[in-house]
Amino acid sequence: MSEASSAKRVRRSKAAQRAETLETILDAAEYLFSKAGLDGVTLRDVAQRVGVHTTLLHYYFKDKNNLFEAVFARRAGVTVGRRMEALEGYEATAGDHPTVEGALHAFLDVDLDLYIEGGEPWLNYAAFCARVSNTPEGAALMDVHFDPVVLKLVGILKRALPDYSEADIFWGYHFVTGALMNTLARTGRIDRLSGGVCHSDDFGAVKQRIAKFMAAGFLALKG
Repeated sequence: MSEASSAKRVRRSKAAQRAETLETILDAAEYLFSKAGLDGVTLRDVAQRVGVHTTLLHYYFKDKNNLFEAVFARRAGVTVGRRMEALEGYEATAGDHPTVEGALHAFLDVDLDLYIEGGEPWLNYAAFCARVSNTPEGAALMDVHFDPVVLKLVGILKRALPDYSEADIFWGYHFVTGALMNTLARTGRIDRLSGGVCHSDDFGAVKQRIAKFMAAGFLALKG
């Protein structure tokens, strides 16, 4: 093997190591932020969970806010992309006759599948979003990353409910996202209330019910 080929392999290896370290840091921060939010976590906490010195975190991130934003953005692009594709597909299939439940299935199901299939990392991200969505810093990031796909859903809902006021549709979405965030938080409260009949991490059971339940709420808004 030539020296040039060997050097290129070393460079690739170092790049791979940096990428792996970055993912490890993001995983650790995601877990900690999901438990304690932005204000409850320090860079030292993240460094200790990773098993590195805090200076290494500063190599990748300017400060804690920068790390927080990176954690939020890493998976947001995946879920937003999947949801947008599902909504566009539903829009094309439904044509001039979209339904509220159909639109909500398109919006919710592919996201719930990520939590069902993605394992602990995606469950941590779900809890992270649920915790931070009701904070100023989290809401600001929701605006940046999620507004386009939410407004896509709202546009379909407006066509599905042409006789409903714009205010009712936006309030309906507001209630939808509240129920969704409560579900993603996986607090275990429903486990205790139901005596074990229901489990907060059973996203399969959630997927079977949530779109139909939310659609009924939308339809009930018209007096």
